[in-house]
Amino acid sequence: MAKIEIIEEEVSEESNALLDAVRRVLMAGIGAVVLAQEEVEEFVNKLIDRGEIAEKDGRKLINEVVEKRKKKAQDTTHTAQDEVDKRLEGLLDKLNIPTKSDIDALNAKVTELTAKVETLKKTMA
Repeated sequence: MAKIEIIEEEVSEESNALLDAVRRVLMAGIGAVVLAQEEVEEFVNKLIDRGEIAEKDGRKLINEVVEKRKKKAQDTTHTAQDEVDKRLEGLLDKLNIPTKSDIDALNAKVTELTAKVETLKKTMA
């Protein structure tokens, strides 16, 4: 019983740390994108006001920067999701809980064995 309580405490601590880490990564990514976009727009607007670039070119430049930032934010999100998945798999492994792929593999084996049994029944009849 004590071992279960220790594992439950570890699970609770790891899930809290995991959620905190994910929250920090996502908030940092969102903050960086918003801040960068505002700074780029302000800078480009100053260039347009001074006549150093055309408004059309300025909007195009802003759109390009925003798209690059979005892609970078998506990459960061994917990296964070991969880390979450890895930690959850480790947690499930610690708790000896089968994963979806484990269950799918067992289902495939049961289906295969069922087909073999049916074949044997037909040949014996």
